[in-house]
Order: sequence, then structure tokens, then C-alpha cells
Amino acid sequence: MRFIIRWLVTAIAVGVAVWLVPGIDTVGGNEAWVSIAVFGLILSLINISIKPLMQILSLPISVLTLGIFYLVVNTLMIYIAAWLANGIFQSGIEIATFGSAFVASIVISIVSGIVNAILGSNKD
Repeated sequence: MRFIIRWLVTAIAVGVAVWLVPGIDTVGGNEAWVSIAVFGLILSLINISIKPLMQILSLPISVLTLGIFYLVVNTLMIYIAAWLANGIFQSGIEIATFGSAFVASIVISIVSGIVNAILGSNKD
């Protein structure tokens, strides 16, 4: 049940990012919400599996930059999720520039935090 809530929270955050950030658009022949849901699913799976390893590997750089490099790790996870969603399901999001992905990672983090605070589902 936690994973479904995490998936929904991520999909909401991605939807807000697609709506707010220029250079982030949905792709695929499906409705926009289907592309966002597919991308949210892939991003949730990546955040559970690959992201902890990337955080450990980037810990020295994150300490030196006082945690700012963590945003670069989030941006990399968005790129990986977009690549997988577009490659496997031919649906997801298209990222125009690194700057767009960087801003989208900030928006997704903020919206996820707000929605998790509202739902009270941040007890992982």
C-alpha cells in the first residue's frame, strides 16, 4: 500500500512539474495523465532501488557541496526514468535541457514533500 501512495504522490509531483517547467513535456500517443502515471511509476521504482546507492556513492561530493549535489542526483534519476519510460513503454516525459530537468527535480521534491506532509505518508 505504501508503494501505491508513493507512486500517486510522485505522479502528482511530476504532473505539477510538467505543468510548471518549460522544456518538460509528455510524449506518447496516450493521454497526458497516462504518460505522467507511467513516468511516476518508473521514477518511484528508481527512487526505491537505484537512488539509495547513488546517494551513498555521491556522499563525499554532497558533503563538500553542503548537500547541493543531491539535486544533481535527483536530476540524474529523472533522466534515467525518462529514458526507461520512453524506451519500454513509449510513454513518459521528454526533457529538453539539463536546466529543465534540474528545475523539474526541485519542483518534484518540493511538491512530493508537501503532498507527503498533507497525507502523513512520510513515515518510511
